[in-house]
Amino acid sequence: MQSENGGDFPAIFFFGGRLHHASIASMHSQGSAMPVSLQRLPREPADRFTQAFARFLRIEAASGTLLLLCVALALGLTNSPWSAAYLAFWDTPIGIRWGNAELSHTIKHWLNDGAMTLFFFVVALELKRETVLGELRDPRTTAFAMAAALGGMLVPALLFVVLDGSTTPRGWGIAMATDTAFVIGCLALLGSRIPRSLRLFLLSLAIFDDIGAILVIAIGYGGALHWDSLGYAAAGLIAVAGFGWMGVRAVAAYIAIGVFIWLSLSESGIHPTLTGVLLGFMTPARSWVSDNRLHAILGKVMAYPAGAHWSGDTQDRRDLQRAGIAAREAISPLERIELSLHPWVAFLVLPLFALANAGFPLALGEVDWRLTAAIVAGLSLGKPLGIVLFSFVAARLKLGIRPDGLSWPLIAGGATLAGIGFTMAILIAELALSPDRLGSAKLGILTASLLSAISGVSLLLWLTSARRGSSEDT
Repeated sequence: MQSENGGDFPAIFFFGGRLHHASIASMHSQGSAMPVSLQRLPREPADRFTQAFARFLRIEAASGTLLLLCVALALGLTNSPWSAAYLAFWDTPIGIRWGNAELSHTIKHWLNDGAMTLFFFVVALELKRETVLGELRDPRTTAFAMAAALGGMLVPALLFVVLDGSTTPRGWGIAMATDTAFVIGCLALLGSRIPRSLRLFLLSLAIFDDIGAILVIAIGYGGALHWDSLGYAAAGLIAVAGFGWMGVRAVAAYIAIGVFIWLSLSESGIHPTLTGVLLGFMTPARSWVSDNRLHAILGKVMAYPAGAHWSGDTQDRRDLQRAGIAAREAISPLERIELSLHPWVAFLVLPLFALANAGFPLALGEVDWRLTAAIVAGLSLGKPLGIVLFSFVAARLKLGIRPDGLSWPLIAGGATLAGIGFTMAILIAELALSPDRLGSAKLGILTASLLSAISGVSLLLWLTSARRGSSEDT
């Protein structure tokens, strides 16, 4: 086989941990088997994104299990003889001092405002990847998920206000958020019973929901605005855009600017976790090096005969360095960063958040049952009602299109699972309520999440069983 320029087409493959190359012509002459990669059908660009989507779901499902264990551990420790020491640990101040300047916060504050910024960064990356490169490229499909997410935020908030009255004026945001990890974890329990369209719909809904929640936090639960700090944050965002335009690819430069933006927003009166969303949306979704250029650069390196070519300031070494950069930059910054950060967020940031925030003393005599009931109703009833209602209206008005294979009963079952509102609900409760009412709010959040998980899984199990039974009968 020859390439377009008439030369032998190089075949590159791994064997025994070493990189080898040979021409297909020489392999034919030696009677060697064709490479395994040529024994399969050609890969389509869509395969790249569906694999990333499947990996995201696997990580979220495993993270949900770990998150559940951390919730149980936090509840156990806060209701044990070690409760005082456990709670005091998260209130330990940590900071830095430079002359008269000091930046100090508790461990819990660094987790809630700092580490959770990475969580929202990954959420924004995933949303941008799906809308630019993935299955949300169709605006009508995106609009359908956005409408469902909007209904899943507005109706629970309204139901909370109606049931709670004016006793908790800042608590309306608690019942608005869906926990992605727990929802995907529940779907994993059902395995192949659940169509992929429902998984994508719920994941898209949860991501839009998270973005909406951080906007609610930034706008509804911030302090008085300081315009000078907002100006510094805007300058930082302009610098990020300028660096991207100039082609700056040094990760350290972007990290430094990101920290600057986070510090500026934390002093501006807007919740600093918004930094993660803004930077996530600004991350490039296209690769710098094309496949053709990558193959050409790698082909030049592979043309060198075996030997020690890679030491010293030689052309060989520069070619090898160029190949390393090309291999890295053939993957878009968005995908590369998401692949790197997602496991850390799923298996470190969120479990630590659960350990720091999920626990509360179970003193039933001190529970504000009106607040607890309003949260339970908002999440377990308002969420599914809002999701189904708004998505139905969007479909009827042709503002959005319902994905193929996704029936309304399945949407209702998935919407029931969306009432699991752990991570963001607790974060908003921490911002909205006084310490003496946090226990009541967390009891409502955990109760609603448990009810939603049980009822959602049961409903989907019944629906999929009924569907299979009817298909077998026919």
